[in-house]
Amino acid sequence: MKKYTIQKTPFIVPTTDGKLIEEHFGNATDGNKNISIAHMVAPPGWSEPFQTPEFDEYTYIIKGKKQFIINDEVVVLHAGESIKIEKNARVQYSNPFEEACEYLAICTPAFSIDLVNREEA
Repeated sequence: MKKYTIQKTPFIVPTTDGKLIEEHFGNATDGNKNISIAHMVAPPGWSEPFQTPEFDEYTYIIKGKKQFIINDEVVVLHAGESIKIEKNARVQYSNPFEEACEYLAICTPAFSIDLVNREEA
């Protein structure tokens, strides 16, 4: 029995806002409720509503930059930088910049729409 899993076909999360979400491991891809790992590309001008997730989220910026509003503090990360946002922090993610932002997101426990607690837009 192999002690590893290679992911060649991540689950592409359907979106209506132009954002690419490729979940490599997690609830949608392999039923893993402990961790989710996703590759994402947020287009220029993209944003999400505020949310208060019940999971820790780690983000690593590959290209471009991404804006976070965390408990009313604005944080901008650039390529090569990373952040951990602890569960139960009120956060908004956006890309108000002119170029796409490519990044990796890791959530523990795994991302679930039931745990994200998005506010009405």
